[in-house]
Amino acid sequence: MEVCSRNLSTHLLSFLSQEDWNDIDPVKKKDLHHSNGDEKAHSMETLPPGKVRWRDFNQEAYVGGTMVRSGQDPYARNKFNQVESDKLRMDRAVPDTRHDQCQRKQWRVDLPATSVVITFHNEARSALLRTVVSVLKKSPPHLIKEIILVDDYSNDPEDGALLGKIEKVRVLRNDRREGLMRSRVRGADAAQAKVLTFLDSHCECNERWLEPLLERVAEDRTRVVSPIIDVINMDNFQYVGASADLKGGFDWNLVFKWDYMTPEQRRSRQGNPVAPIKTPMIAGGLFVMDKFYFEELGKYDMMMDVWGGENLEISFRVWQCGGSLEIIPCSRVGHVFRKQHPYTFPGGSGTVFARNTRRAAEVWMDEYKNFYYAAVPSARNVPYGNIQSRLELRKKLNCKPFKWYLENVYPELRVPDHQDIAFGALQQGTNCLDTLGHFADGVVGVYECHNAGGNQKWEQIEGNSKLRHVGSNLCLDSRAAKTGGLSVEVCGPALSQQWKFSLNLQP
Repeated sequence: MEVCSRNLSTHLLSFLSQEDWNDIDPVKKKDLHHSNGDEKAHSMETLPPGKVRWRDFNQEAYVGGTMVRSGQDPYARNKFNQVESDKLRMDRAVPDTRHDQCQRKQWRVDLPATSVVITFHNEARSALLRTVVSVLKKSPPHLIKEIILVDDYSNDPEDGALLGKIEKVRVLRNDRREGLMRSRVRGADAAQAKVLTFLDSHCECNERWLEPLLERVAEDRTRVVSPIIDVINMDNFQYVGASADLKGGFDWNLVFKWDYMTPEQRRSRQGNPVAPIKTPMIAGGLFVMDKFYFEELGKYDMMMDVWGGENLEISFRVWQCGGSLEIIPCSRVGHVFRKQHPYTFPGGSGTVFARNTRRAAEVWMDEYKNFYYAAVPSARNVPYGNIQSRLELRKKLNCKPFKWYLENVYPELRVPDHQDIAFGALQQGTNCLDTLGHFADGVVGVYECHNAGGNQKWEQIEGNSKLRHVGSNLCLDSRAAKTGGLSVEVCGPALSQQWKFSLNLQP
C-alpha cells in the first residue's frame, strides 16, 4: 500500500483498507481522525491575498540561491553543516521521541492559541524554513494564531521577507542589530495571542509538541514551560531524542548546564514518568509563557546585549517573584546545538556574556553574587551599566531573596562554606578526575570531562590540604598509590589524604 507522504494525515483515512484500519492502534486512530478534521477545516479557510499554504511554498527557489558552492566550507556561515541542512525537505519526518504514555494522553480541547516568536540573524534559510514549517505542520491550526519572525538586521532582508508569503507568518525587521532580548520583546509586543511561544531559528517541532505546553500555562498563568530539547546533530542533522532525566542548572561561574536528577528524584517519577519536571533554570531558547505575565514580570532586561545571560535572569526572576519553571516531558522539540556562535559580538563574546551575567547577578543574587566573582574574577572588570530600573522592578514585585531560591528551588547547588578553598573539576586536557561511580575503597580515575558535576565535582577544604568529593563526602586518598592508584576513602587525619597545592601561572 502506497500513501502520498506529502499530506499523510489528511489523506490516510481514504487510502486505508478496512483490514489496514483494523490493524492501527486505537490511539493512532484518534490522532488521525483529529488531524484529518483539523486539516479539512483549515484547508477550507480563505487565505489573504499573496499568502500560500506552507505545502505550496517553493523550497528550492527560497533555499537554492544561498546554498554552499563546491569548494566552500559548509560550516563557515552557520557553524553547522549547511550542506546537510540544505539537502533536507522542509517537512522532513523526524522520529517520535515521546514516552509511550504521552501518545495515550488526552489534552484539553479549550486550549488558548499562541503567537510563536522566532528571532534570527543571518540564519541558514533551510534551517529557518524547517523551523517555520515544523510549527505549522505539527500544530493544530487553530492553536497557532501567528508566527512572528523578527529579522535582527540580517545581511539579506529577503531571508525573512520571502517567508512572509507563508500562511500565518508575519515578518518584522530591525533597522539595526538589537540582539536576542530586544528582538524577542519586539515580537512579543506585536503578538496578538494571549500566550507567547519563543523558539530559536534552528528547531524542529515533534508530534503534539504544543498542546502539553499550552495546557500547563492555561491551568496556571504563572508557569513558564519548556519542552524537552532533543538534539539535531550539527554535522549530519540526525534527530536524536534527549534524556528525560535532566533539569536545567548552573555552577557558580553562571554558565548553564544540564543536571541529572538525583536517584531519589528519578525513583519518585517511576509511577508517572511524564509528569512535569520542576527545573531551577531553562535553557532559554524554547519556552511558552502567558503574554500578560511576561509583561507583568518585566519582559527581558533591555540593557542586555546580543545573547547570553538572559536565561539566568528570567529564571531567577520567575522563581523569586512567584512563578515556576517546568520542563514538560510530553513536549519534544529538536534544536541544532553548535560549538561556536556564527555571528560577532560587539566587544567580543566573552565581554558581552560577562556584562549580561553581571547584570543578572547584581539584581537577583544578593550576597551570593560574590561566589560568581570568586569563580570568574575577570568579570569584576566588565562594566554592567545602570540596573536601577531592574532593582525597582524586583522591589515592586515583592520578590524573594536569592537564599530562598537556593534553599527551595536549587538545593542541589553546593554553596561554598568557610572551609572551602576551591571547588569544581580537576581537569587535565579534556579529562577530569572521576570517582567512576565508586564509593569508599573505590579506585578513582580519569574520564572525559562532562561539566555536569556528579562524579567529577570536588572541593578543596581544611587548610588547603584535603580534596573531598562533593557527592559522597569521601576524600581523595593515596594509601594504595603504589599498587592500585588513588581511591576515595572516609575522610580522616591520615597523611595519605593530605595534599599540597601550588599556584603555577606559567604557560
